[in-house]
Order: sequence, then C-alpha cells, then structure tokens
Amino acid sequence: MLSALRNATTLLSFILLPFLLASAGAGAGIESDSQPREYTLWYRNYDNQATLALVKLALSHTPEYGEFSIRRSEELTQGRALKELADTRSSTRLDIANVATTAEREDELNEIPVPVDGGLLGFRVCLVLPKNLEKFENINNLEDLRESNISIGQGAHWPDTSILEANGIPVITHTRYEILFRMLRNDRFDCFARGISEVLYDKAAHDPAEKELVIEPHLLFAYPMPSYLFTAPDDSKTAQRLRVGLERAIQDGSFGDYLKTWYGRPVAELGLDQRTVIILKNPFLSEASRNVGRRALEDLDRRIKRFQDR
Repeated sequence: MLSALRNATTLLSFILLPFLLASAGAGAGIESDSQPREYTLWYRNYDNQATLALVKLALSHTPEYGEFSIRRSEELTQGRALKELADTRSSTRLDIANVATTAEREDELNEIPVPVDGGLLGFRVCLVLPKNLEKFENINNLEDLRESNISIGQGAHWPDTSILEANGIPVITHTRYEILFRMLRNDRFDCFARGISEVLYDKAAHDPAEKELVIEPHLLFAYPMPSYLFTAPDDSKTAQRLRVGLERAIQDGSFGDYLKTWYGRPVAELGLDQRTVIILKNPFLSEASRNVGRRALEDLDRRIKRFQDR
C-alpha cells in the first residue's frame, strides 16, 4: 500500500515540477485581507471529508492571503453547480468546486491543475447488488463487457457518462447523486461505477448495515480523468491562492501525507493487484490533462505488473 502511494506522490511531483519551478515565489506581494474570507464550497465536496481537508490544506498554506472560513453551498446538482460557478452574474454564491476535468470545463472556469486524489478518480469499481455479482464473473476485457449488456449508473452531468458511452457501454443516468443509490437498489442498472477513492466512503454512508450493496471484487475500469479544484472564471485571486497552497503542500510533503491519510485504505482494501483492468479511452480531455491522465494510467500498469511479478 505505502509503496503504491509513494509512487503516486512521486508521479505527481514529477508531473508538476516544471509548474512548481515556474511559479516559485507566487503569492509574494499579496496584501492580506483585513477581514476573513468566507469561501463557499459545493455541498458534495463539503460533505466529502477528504475534499474538505484538501481545500483547508491549500488555504492554510497561504496565510498571506488572510484568514478564511469555508461554508457549505446549497444542494445543487453537478451540472447546476458548474453553471453557477461559470456565471459571474449568478446570485447563487459558489466559490470552489472539485470535479473531474474536461476541456470544456477548463475553457469556462479557472482550474487548479493538480489531481486532488493522486489521479484515482479515473480508476473505478462497481457497487452492485449481491444477487448480481455473477453477471461480472466472466468479463475479462472490454468486448466481454459490451456483450454482457451490463448497464452502469452515473450522474447525468458527470464526464464519466460520456466516456462510458464513447466506449460502447450502456449508461443509465440521473441528475441527483443520492437517487442513483435508490435506483441501484431497485435494479435499474447493474453497476454504480465509483472511483476507488470514493467507493468505501459511499458504501459506509449509503449502506451502513452492509446488507444491501457490495463492491464487485473482479474488475477495475481505468480511464484518464484527473479531478481538479475549479473557481469562477473571474476569481483569479481564489484560483491563485489554491494553486500556491497546493504547490507548497507538494513541496513540504503535506500533500503526500494527505494522500496516505485519505486514500491509503481504499488502495489497500480493494485489491487492485488482483483485479482485471479494463482500460477505456477518454476523448474529452485537454492535451495537458490528457498527459496527466495518461501518466496515471501508466503508473497503475507498472504497479500491477510489479504485484504480479512478486
């Protein structure tokens, strides 16, 4: 587990090193605000302890920008939240959101190009009903998956939906994340594909008795899909503060500690080295994010080969 996480941290440092050097000293000359700044974080991110901890980490590494507090946003769907964030005239105040990146999102918003979970969001496993486990037993490649007619549940505005459809996989959607769990229980689809950095927390929150849902043990879907922090297009000060804070956290090692603290358990418990990896294409990334995502996939492949050679 620790070696895998060290590899992920080293990979991130390698990817970001030119950016870190180019922006060394960023934030110098910033005058501290006299009043604490209250940042509104999208509610899904606020309720996710790992994401909330990351935002606090970035902001706490930039004291020259002043004191801060973080509040929970209204309960907006992902699509609505991003529209509100992009609309500088919006009356719904939203300052920060963490979502998977796309070229379109990078065009419309300010992205902070650091994969917040070490690139784990594009590595996905299935949350399923116990009675449906046998449907997955003989799937060993993408062609098997397509022929099985297994359907996957996803959010209507999530980039995953377009990625899965582009790879010929049936997708059932809903705009509300919470309702997707109800749809899974009602057998509306076979697999709720969740990132390996998300699935254990999701299961604990939505199946606390551990009786209704199980994590399918055989498959790992992998596609390049970095997850970034985003701010409004005209809020360059918040974007700069988050960027500088994350750069400093990478440099002083606290970002690596963050990855170990929040993502060590899923990397260990999900048995990545024992899973059949099905790699999917993601045609919706910018060139820069495609490079980040490709390196994450290559690193996963090397780790799995090392596990198999032991």
